[in-house]
Amino acid sequence: MPRLFDPGPVNEPFASLAQNYPGPETYPADSFRVEWGPIFHRGRLDGSARVLVIGQDPATAEDIVRRILVGEAGHRVQGFLSKLGIDHSYLMVNTFLYSVYGQQGGERHAGDPGIVSYRHSWLDAIFASNQLDAVIALGSLADGAWQTWKATPGGQGHDPAYAHVIHPTEPESASGGDRAKLAQAIKSMLANWNRALTRLHPAIGHPDADRPLQLYGEAFAPQDRVPIPELDVPAGTPDWMRSPHAWAKRTGRTAAQKRATLTVTVPSAAGTGG
Repeated sequence: MPRLFDPGPVNEPFASLAQNYPGPETYPADSFRVEWGPIFHRGRLDGSARVLVIGQDPATAEDIVRRILVGEAGHRVQGFLSKLGIDHSYLMVNTFLYSVYGQQGGERHAGDPGIVSYRHSWLDAIFASNQLDAVIALGSLADGAWQTWKATPGGQGHDPAYAHVIHPTEPESASGGDRAKLAQAIKSMLANWNRALTRLHPAIGHPDADRPLQLYGEAFAPQDRVPIPELDVPAGTPDWMRSPHAWAKRTGRTAAQKRATLTVTVPSAAGTGG
C-alpha cells in the first residue's frame, strides 16, 4: 500500500524561509547545537492547519527524523490534540531552530533580535496561510515567543483561542528520578492540561473528528499517548522512528563527545531481536 510522507517546506512562503535560515551568526554555538542543523516544523504546511503548537527546541530523536516533537513529548502532545478532535490539521514549530546547549542557553537568547525576527517570519507566514482556531504554547519559552509575536502589528491582527500549558516532559525534568515526585508532577501537569482543554475545545470550529471531550485522569492512560502519523515525517522514515521508545541518546565520556555523538539503537519491538 502507498506510504504517506511529508515533503517538507517545498512550497512558498515556507520554501524561502527554509532556504534562508539563520546559522551560528545568530544562534551562538556555546548555547545551541548548531552543528546538527535547523529543524523547522512538524505538521501541515499546505494551509489546512487549524491548531498551532509552539514547542521549545529539538531533542535527540528530532535531530535524526528532522521533524520536531516526535519522541515522548510528541506522543503526549498528539494525545492532547486528539482530545480536541484534531488528528492531522495542525502545525508545530519551535521557539528555537536548534537544540539548546546548556541549561540556560535558551533563556539567555530568547530575546535576541535575529532569533526573534526569523521566528516572527514563520508565524507571519503561518497565519497568512491558515485559518487557525487555537494556539498552544508548551512551556514558558514558547509562551514568551507567542506573546512577543502577538505584540507585533501582524500578531495584533489575530486572536485565536490560546493556552499556555506545562511542557509535556517537564515532570521528568523536575523530578530528578524520584518516582513519587514524578507521579505528583504528572498529576499537576494533567490538571493544567485539563483546564486548557476545557477552554480550547469549544473554540475548535472544524475538528478532524467530532468527539466528546475526555479529560485526563491523574496519570497517563495508554490511550493518552497517540502515535506520530506517518504523514508527518520524511519519505522512507522507519516506523520505529515514530515510536515513543528512547531510541536516540547523546553518548560520550566528555561534554564535547556527548555534543558530537548521537547513538541510535533500533528498539527490539521493531523486530530486530536486539
